[in-house]
This record gives sequence, structure tokens and C-alpha cells, in this order.
Amino acid sequence: MPPTPAAAAPCPRCGRPAPPEAGRFCPYCGRYLAALIWVAEPPPGAAPAPPAPPRPPYSGPPRYRYLPRWGFPARAWQPPGPTGPPPADPVWRARSLAASAVPVLWATAAVSLLAAAAETWRYALLLASRDGALDAGTVAASDAFVNAAGTVAPILSLLAGGLLVLWSVRARQAAAEVAGVRPARSTPLVVLGWLVPGINLVVPGSVLAEVEHSALRLPASRRPRPSPLLLVWWAAWAAGGVLTVVVLLWSLRTGVQARADGVVLHAVLDLLAVATAVLTALLVTRLTRLLLPGRTRREILVSVADSASDAAPRRPFRWRPTATA
Repeated sequence: MPPTPAAAAPCPRCGRPAPPEAGRFCPYCGRYLAALIWVAEPPPGAAPAPPAPPRPPYSGPPRYRYLPRWGFPARAWQPPGPTGPPPADPVWRARSLAASAVPVLWATAAVSLLAAAAETWRYALLLASRDGALDAGTVAASDAFVNAAGTVAPILSLLAGGLLVLWSVRARQAAAEVAGVRPARSTPLVVLGWLVPGINLVVPGSVLAEVEHSALRLPASRRPRPSPLLLVWWAAWAAGGVLTVVVLLWSLRTGVQARADGVVLHAVLDLLAVATAVLTALLVTRLTRLLLPGRTRREILVSVADSASDAAPRRPFRWRPTATA
């Protein structure tokens, strides 16, 4: 006996049962008879998160069976990140010191020039006093001029000298870093070379010659050859040191003529101080510019032809601009 067919499902539109041979569509209304089941499901992630487990109650500080041997460093808390500013560039440190030393050197030159003028005026009064008495006001003004210039000039000279020593130390470090070499002298030796009498006539010039050699990016194996400006400054520096000793020793002499000669020596020393301060300012400016990046020597080859004949052979002409250009 064949199995009894299952009852046909009613049409969802007209409600009539469709015979089995009707196919997929209702013979009465033409509705699609496939069973459609719509299930609504939440999208992924829209379901609520499972509840967090309850926080256990506070049970007090931790307990150790033995005394812990670890601990935290005894210092204040610091935020994460770099512990401090990066180290300053030696070139820019030398440039900042040069920016302070050069104006002081020019001021020293100006005051030393006034001191030389005051000593010259005093010597002129000494010559005039041979023929007669001088006016008390003129003599008092001359003494005040000499004392004021003689007090301010040494103070500015000491200030400029201190800045010059600091600048030479920074410039020496910057030049060694630019050239990729180690300094020939340590910092204490450089400072002592500036301060110890006798040695300070030789060491400062050699130190600045080494700075110039390294700043020009010359080979370390080559012996430093000072430039003309450095040689002139070296001579003025040494002459100033020798003349200072001579003036100090001359001041120990007594007598009218010795005092008059001392006035002349003071005037010459002041003029030499003017020249040394000016040369020092120019030298510091030049060496600082050589330390800056991009101040390298360039050579341009230019071909020059003879104007008399086009067929004449051409000779090369090499132009070497200065390093500070």
C-alpha cells in the first residue's frame, strides 16, 4: 500500500491548500509556496558584554613570609620620557661665548684708547709744567681722567680675558668634534697655559693655531700653520705680556724722570692693549665662523684663453677663496 501523501500547506496569501502537482506556485493566486522563516539575530558585537566578576574586598597590605630584599629607589617619581635636555652642541656653545666676548673686547679697546689719551694728556702737562705752574682744575681733571680710565680698563680686560679662556676651551672641543680628532691638550692644561706667567706667551697661540687647523678641516697629520692674522695677534699678545712686566718693574723706580718715563710706558701699553683687543675680536670672530657648518674651502677651476690668438693653448687658473668668505 503506497504511503499517504502529507497534507499540502495552505497558501500564505489565499489560504487554500495547493495540490502536490501544482509546483512551487499557488494555482489560485500565483503566490510562491516555498516556506520562508525569518529569524532576527543581533549583529556581531551588539550583544552585551558579560558582567565583570565582582571585585574581592580589600584584605590589607601584602604579607610576606620572609623580609623582602627588593625595593624601589629612594627618589621622587618622574614622568616617563627623556630625563633631561639633550647635550648642547659644542659649536653653538662656542658661538654663544663668542657673542659675549667680542663686544667686551671692543669695549676694552675703546676704554684702553681713552686710557692712552689720558696718559698722553698727563705727559703733555708734565712738559708744560717745566715752564710754569699749572692750573689746579686742569691737573685735577687729568688725574680724574687717568684714574677712571685706569680703573675701568683693567676690569674690562679681566672680564674679556675670562671670556676668551672659556671660548678657547669650547672652540677647541668644537674644532676637535668637527674634524673628528681628539684635542692635543686637556682642558686644565689649556686653562693653565692662559694663566701661568711666561707659559701664557706661547701656549695660547699654539692652542688657537690648533683650533684654526681643525676648523679648516685640514689633515691631522699635517703640522698647523698659523694664518697671518693669528701670527700678528700672537706677536701683539706676547709683546703686551712683556711690556706689562716692564711697566710693573719700572713703577718701582723713583725720581721725576722715572715717573715721566713711566707715563710714556703706560701710554704705549694702553695703545698695545687697544691693538691686542681689536686683533683678538677679529680672530675670535674668524675662528667662530670657521667652526660653523658649511664654512669649507672651495676651489673653482677657470679656463682662461689668450686674447691674442684663439689657437693659443689654454692655461688653467685656480681661484682659492678664503675660508671665511
